[in-house]
Amino acid sequence: MSGTETRTIGVTRMYTDAAGETHFAEEKLDLAEVNFAPPAPSMFLSTATEAKASVYLLLPDGYFGDFHPAPRKQVMTLLKGELEVQVSDGESRRFLPGGSVLVEDVTGKGHSTRSVGGESLLIVTQL
Repeated sequence: MSGTETRTIGVTRMYTDAAGETHFAEEKLDLAEVNFAPPAPSMFLSTATEAKASVYLLLPDGYFGDFHPAPRKQVMTLLKGELEVQVSDGESRRFLPGGSVLVEDVTGKGHSTRSVGGESLLIVTQL
């Protein structure tokens, strides 16, 4: 059912270390060629991860959420707008539409989130 070709994609992850500091990390995710939706051509899929729920989240222009840990492990994918996220180690990153982050900082100091340049729309998938 699957082919032999593989690919990798980059994934941004936020996590908490043993001292309670939150950091960004760049991870690689393996994708395998799969005949996923015949008769369509094969495509590349990651290993499935069970999800509990998905919601859409609209952050108004100028929204700012001060440092907080994530309420649960989740994947946040930006659909519209621009987000600036700062982790407790001081690093800041901007995410544009199509950007996705694996959010695992459910303990510790956490991260802050700011919607910049208009409303931001995300889909949040709880893991």
